[in-house]
Amino acid sequence: MNLDLAQLVAIAAALGWASGLRLYAVVFLTGAAGYLGWIALPPGLHILQNPLVLAASFVFFAIEFVADKIPGVDTLWDALHTVIRIPAGAALAAGVFGGDSATWALLAALMGGTLAATAHAAKATTRAAVNTSPEPLSNIALSLAGDAAVPALLWLAWTHPLWFWPALGVAVAVALALIVVLSRFLRGLWRRFAGGGTQEARA
Repeated sequence: MNLDLAQLVAIAAALGWASGLRLYAVVFLTGAAGYLGWIALPPGLHILQNPLVLAASFVFFAIEFVADKIPGVDTLWDALHTVIRIPAGAALAAGVFGGDSATWALLAALMGGTLAATAHAAKATTRAAVNTSPEPLSNIALSLAGDAAVPALLWLAWTHPLWFWPALGVAVAVALALIVVLSRFLRGLWRRFAGGGTQEARA
């Protein structure tokens, strides 16, 4: 399948955004789809089809799938991956263009890194806020929603790039709103907690 520029940009954006949610799922699913011949990966992403990369990404995919559904563990996992998901999203987006166009690869990296950072921040903030509730069902439901969103966005980018952009626009708008609202909620919660601790220490 020959991919035109519009499709390549959509794929780069999808890889960047999805990496902020489920990096290892993105690497494994994309590589597996290319390995099985379901999609034709751009040359810069052929490394994802390597059996060793597939095996390693599947192991981490499975670990993340479980860790993301355990309250507290998911927040720790997100914190550890703050320094991993964003550069990885940038690298995957740049890989869409490979060495064929340094300019487009650089622009894709900037876009992919920004989208990965936005998705990661929204995910980490949302899960931290949800973890303030003692019941685990909302945590699991959000995790399953993320599990479904990643392959859905990747599929849209590869098969229906025109439909992908409105979906991405909605996702980014929701993510930014969540970051603003839930960050305020968490800051307020922390101030009440810290204030209560200070008052107890004085007493």
